[in-house]
Amino acid sequence: MIIPAQRLFIVLAAIAFIAFYASIWSAVEIFWLFALLILGIFALIDAFLVYRPHGLRVQRDIAASLPLGVDRVVKLRVYNDSQRDYQLHLFDHYPLDVRVTGLPIKLGLAANTHADLRYKIHAIKRGKIHFSHTQIHLLSPLGFWQRNCHIDASSEVHIYPNFAAVSHYALMATDNRLSQMGIVKKRRRGEGQDFHQLREYQQGDSLRQIDWKASSRMRKVISREYQDERDQEIIFLLDCGHRMQAQDNELSHFDHTLNAILLLSYVALKQGDSVGLATFSGMSRWTPPRKGQHIMQQILNTIYDLQPTAESPDYSQIATELMVRHKKRALVILITNLRDEDADDLLPALKLLRKRHLVLLASMREQALDDVLEIPVANYNDAIVNSATQHYLQYRKKTFDTLKQAKVISLDVPPQALSVNLINHYLDIKGRGIL
Repeated sequence: MIIPAQRLFIVLAAIAFIAFYASIWSAVEIFWLFALLILGIFALIDAFLVYRPHGLRVQRDIAASLPLGVDRVVKLRVYNDSQRDYQLHLFDHYPLDVRVTGLPIKLGLAANTHADLRYKIHAIKRGKIHFSHTQIHLLSPLGFWQRNCHIDASSEVHIYPNFAAVSHYALMATDNRLSQMGIVKKRRRGEGQDFHQLREYQQGDSLRQIDWKASSRMRKVISREYQDERDQEIIFLLDCGHRMQAQDNELSHFDHTLNAILLLSYVALKQGDSVGLATFSGMSRWTPPRKGQHIMQQILNTIYDLQPTAESPDYSQIATELMVRHKKRALVILITNLRDEDADDLLPALKLLRKRHLVLLASMREQALDDVLEIPVANYNDAIVNSATQHYLQYRKKTFDTLKQAKVISLDVPPQALSVNLINHYLDIKGRGIL
């Protein structure tokens, strides 16, 4: 398919200008007809030249998996296998679930050469996406026509939760700068639950750490050093119900939850624990607890295409299913978006889980609630909104007070703070040895 280019319209406008004068002075009419004839001849020749086989190829270089909400670069290599130079505009047909900067691209491409192009994409939805083809507007040699070419360059990409945070955590841990992320390790060196090694006494060691038999044998004071218990099990219960669709910024509460699960899974696996996952409320998936860093890929493949549904959470059902599926004691982390009316269904479910497991309930609070309370009350409508928000938060607090009385560890945090708070509570549980 060929379409007129800008130069053809400019020339036609000039000929129309001559035609206007030809309508006034008949002597100009011969110049108008001659110009029209010449334009027709050159336009036909130019159309024939641009319609010949173009010899263009496009190769797209993009990672097979990308993190959600992070800018990534797509590389295109355009080959010109013909003997002709080209001027062209290129547009890559990207999926609707990404935002793009840097398209379309205008370039000149000499004969028998190639050009490397780049543009940025920003994924806004998890799951599997497809890049179909690349569209090129090829300018004819005289510039009168553009040929619209579609070149196949199919690519399939998986959009995962933001695993870039895992790399950031690993880097911080290597540099001993986890406090910059808000993660605090409270345990003193040498204290824990599992015996690690014997070492020479150091100032600050408690008397109960001293191994008197070893000290007598070595004729110097020897202390026992302990570490946090290993080979424990962590199971995430992920609510996929309609409340997880709430969104305060670019990411929904559900996406923040997946990011937190990935980060805490990485931390737990590094600690030598096993990690498992179960989903409920419309999406039912079960991954039994396993250990080893290779489990991270399995977790990613399990959750990358999960989406919140329109169903309400059924806490009793998932609690019953987990008690049947898993017999060994584990730290069960239930992540949801709690409402005060959930107490009647939630409390029996948590009490059932506590018969065998240690339970941590993490609920995400809408950032909009905190934002409303920060707005100065300037009129009657502001007072009504502020009062209603305070009333709602009071009922929410009563629900969490009830959970506390039932000896359930609970969190009520904004989605952005979920990852750090979960890690801190996990490390605290490990340090105290209550699992």
